[in-house]
Amino acid sequence: MAAFSSCPPHTDRTAEKAPASIRRSVFFLTFVSDREKTPLPSPDTAEGTDVQPSGEAGRHLRVPAFLPLFFDRLAMAQNNLLSEQLKYTGSATTPTHLHLYSYRPDGVATTRCESLETLLPQLRDDAINWIQVYGLQDTATVKSLCEYFCIDFLTTQDILNANHQTKVEEHDHYNVVIVKQLMPKGEEEYESQQICIVQGESYVLTFAERDTDLFGGIHTALEKNILKIRNRQSDYLLSVILNSIMAGFMSILSQMEDELEDMEEQFLAASTAQLPTIENIQHYRRNYRLIKKSIFPLKEQINKLFHNDNLLLHKANRPFFNDVNDHLQFVLQTLEGCRDLLSALIDLYLSNNDQRMNGIMKQLTIVSTVFIPLTFMAGIWGMNFQWMPELGWKYGYLLAWTLMIVVAVSVYVYLKYKKWN
Repeated sequence: MAAFSSCPPHTDRTAEKAPASIRRSVFFLTFVSDREKTPLPSPDTAEGTDVQPSGEAGRHLRVPAFLPLFFDRLAMAQNNLLSEQLKYTGSATTPTHLHLYSYRPDGVATTRCESLETLLPQLRDDAINWIQVYGLQDTATVKSLCEYFCIDFLTTQDILNANHQTKVEEHDHYNVVIVKQLMPKGEEEYESQQICIVQGESYVLTFAERDTDLFGGIHTALEKNILKIRNRQSDYLLSVILNSIMAGFMSILSQMEDELEDMEEQFLAASTAQLPTIENIQHYRRNYRLIKKSIFPLKEQINKLFHNDNLLLHKANRPFFNDVNDHLQFVLQTLEGCRDLLSALIDLYLSNNDQRMNGIMKQLTIVSTVFIPLTFMAGIWGMNFQWMPELGWKYGYLLAWTLMIVVAVSVYVYLKYKKWN
């Protein structure tokens, strides 16, 4: 167990990694408190008041009343960056439980438990230990596990921050990869969950917000030693996990691309009775934005895994990471194709609406053209002149009807000849 419990020299990296705006804000608050020894107002008394330091500095320095509230909210937004408390920021309610796959060339041992105290004695120094954590509600377990493997505080915060952007980060003794996995939600809807992977020399930690079947194929490969997976180092397991995630995106995007092409054919088919609506297109646009937000940041981040000075990625396994990059490029190209299809569908929808409106206007124009001469004749015979010979004629009414029908039919035949229908 000594190989896992002895941590390398560790320094607090919170201050050096904090955003510059946070560091300046902390300095400003420290300056105000130390200069005048004036406590900042509490959130209960801050509204509608200003703090006015006494003395000479009071004439030059005014602290806005909203400032304490602002920093409270800013601290929460940064997942308590200015505090040692940890909080899971996601919405998943899956109870925290752990799975251990400890494997070496001659076999694999699996353990499933609810507590870290039960799992740690099962770790083997002469094997690759893959610990899977499902559910992040128990932040104490997550913190203890990270401390056991000497993972710094900021990385632990990133694990618990469900809205963290996709990234790849290299540390002295481990690599961190934060990616998103899309899970079905209703009919043709998806929601993303964060998957955090920490890879060390002889261990891999995966943190998932919910139970997932993402690792099912890897479990089978470990049990059957497919492609001699148990004979390889931990970085090969990292590449296999990333490939599984890429495969999920490839499956979703391939299906999405096929459905968008079918919609395009429906718009272009002249005999289609029921065309897709704008709601159908918006449904795919929402999925497109979710996929892009989940995978697009990895386009730049993935290059961090290809540095030659990354000692945790062995030269023999680098081709597998090149394969991950190839799959990522395929996902990005398919995503770009879906974007073009969505733009084309919106243009086709607007064009179809214009054509339909033109058809309606054409029909109204034909009706107007037919009835305008009839209205003209009815207007003449409806005038109240005293001497109108047709009004007193025995066959005047019949003549009027005959003339109107002949004119209407003539106009219709003329429009038909001009192919206005």
